[in-house]
Amino acid sequence: RFAVSVGYWKDPYIQYFVRQAKERKAPEINRGKLACYYARVHGVSYLLKAFLKKTECNCQIVNLGAGMDTLFWRLKDENLLPRKYFEVDFPMIVARKIHNIKSKPPLSKPIMESHSGDSLLIDSHSLDSSRYSIVGADLRFSSDLEEKLKKHNLDTHLPTLLVAECVLVYMTPQQSANLLKWAASTFPVAMFINYEQVNMTDRFGQIMIENLQRRQCNLAGVEVCRSLDSQRERLLLNGWEAARAIDMMKVYSFLPQADVKRIEGLEFLDEKELFEQLMQHYCICWASKDSSNL
Repeated sequence: RFAVSVGYWKDPYIQYFVRQAKERKAPEINRGKLACYYARVHGVSYLLKAFLKKTECNCQIVNLGAGMDTLFWRLKDENLLPRKYFEVDFPMIVARKIHNIKSKPPLSKPIMESHSGDSLLIDSHSLDSSRYSIVGADLRFSSDLEEKLKKHNLDTHLPTLLVAECVLVYMTPQQSANLLKWAASTFPVAMFINYEQVNMTDRFGQIMIENLQRRQCNLAGVEVCRSLDSQRERLLLNGWEAARAIDMMKVYSFLPQADVKRIEGLEFLDEKELFEQLMQHYCICWASKDSSNL
């Protein structure tokens, strides 16, 4: 929300989900983190839009651990909605999101506009329209997840994009492997985008882990975040045909340079080294399974 308010990228919908924070963080953390968020948003969006383009939007998106994400609304504004867009998160998070949607017309109206057919189903832990569904489920149990998604008309024959941003790292390696295996075996044509930590065995990575532990935040799957190779291997070992992984410094270098210049002018950063270290400890990985040769 803060990054959007100072102009890093545009998101007219985040204000309906997240209140503006009053306090500011230390400038170097602020600037480094915000640029990292900026690279994350643009990097994930680049892959996602490439998938939508390849499939001509004749596909579905499953956003795993979606939280208060606003992607559905932004895609609708750009006329890029897939055939169906699913979000999954814990029932408690889903209940909060549904409450916001029901009480805020700028959120509920686009769902109604894109809906066709029978009446829209909405209760405290799920919402189902013809183009958008929110499902309350625990990602650690893929049979329960699949059952709930199918109840909301998941089509396993449709090209499917699954997105997980800082989600797998909170599961044990076995649990995330089960989720990846389920996705690879369920959809004949699919892509998986994963954004999370990498290079976590060095001193900077250890400090990140300690800081999170002090806030009672346990990264149960951090051992898979050893390196770009370990991230890639996890995808390949769990049924995906092709996989790539790059750190966020690399992503940042690929972004349109005129826009990078613009965001670097938003806030002064003299701690360039700290920023680069932070960017080298996050990555985007993507994997595909492609029986249709898309």
